[in-house]
Amino acid sequence: MRKICDIGINMHEPPFIEIEGPAEADWVIICDHARNRVPDDVAGGDLGLSPEDMARHIAFDPGAEGVTRTLAAELNAPAILSTFSRLVIDPNRGEDDPTLLMRLYDGSIIPGNRHADLSERERRLDLYHRPYHGAVWRVLNQHPKAMLISIHSFTPQLRGRAPRPWHVGVLYADDHGLAAPVLEVLGEQPDLCIGDNEPYSGHLPGDTMYRHGVKTGRPHVLIEFRNDLISEAKDQIKWGKRLAGILRESALRMRQAPVEEKTDG
Repeated sequence: MRKICDIGINMHEPPFIEIEGPAEADWVIICDHARNRVPDDVAGGDLGLSPEDMARHIAFDPGAEGVTRTLAAELNAPAILSTFSRLVIDPNRGEDDPTLLMRLYDGSIIPGNRHADLSERERRLDLYHRPYHGAVWRVLNQHPKAMLISIHSFTPQLRGRAPRPWHVGVLYADDHGLAAPVLEVLGEQPDLCIGDNEPYSGHLPGDTMYRHGVKTGRPHVLIEFRNDLISEAKDQIKWGKRLAGILRESALRMRQAPVEEKTDG
């Protein structure tokens, strides 16, 4: 049986969940926005939003946790999942990013963050953001040859914006070594509309993939699912299994791709 560890400041409020994998794992899976939990030590456990808002994409990535767990099981890979809402502090942002601690998001004011000053920001970094990234670093260091996959979900439509047609988005920055074959394999799926750096660009200096993939040279890619496609547990399992096959084929093509020769001049 695979071991699942809830590790954190205390056992009541862990900032991440770790799913252990074999030492020879080919993949490490992460999920930055797995849950919408607000810990008791942040605004008394209530940011002042309605349950409807806390169930929206502004608080977490609906369905991403289930896909991540299925994918980790299918690939026999370790996984790290955050357990705090992105509104507490966003682990997919650099520490100097102005959107690290949001006060307004997609039309909703976040009352519990209204008076969060620099000391509160630093406290949340210490309690949640940094432990999460410390866990990601540790697991990646234990699997130096593993490829890094980040699972997210996106809302079908932002308020006042056009509907988003993509079923799956593939996000990356300058390094598209793994993203390119993933896009190729997904593009061969006749039932899917694929976003190439959509619904937004994967180039975000300081974000999770920049820290753990771009800067280290590790093969990596961020996969976004439209969240209405993974709202139910059965759909999360279906997509997790489907993505596992897509990633295996993508890795095979990446390894078989010819290496470009460097020329002088």
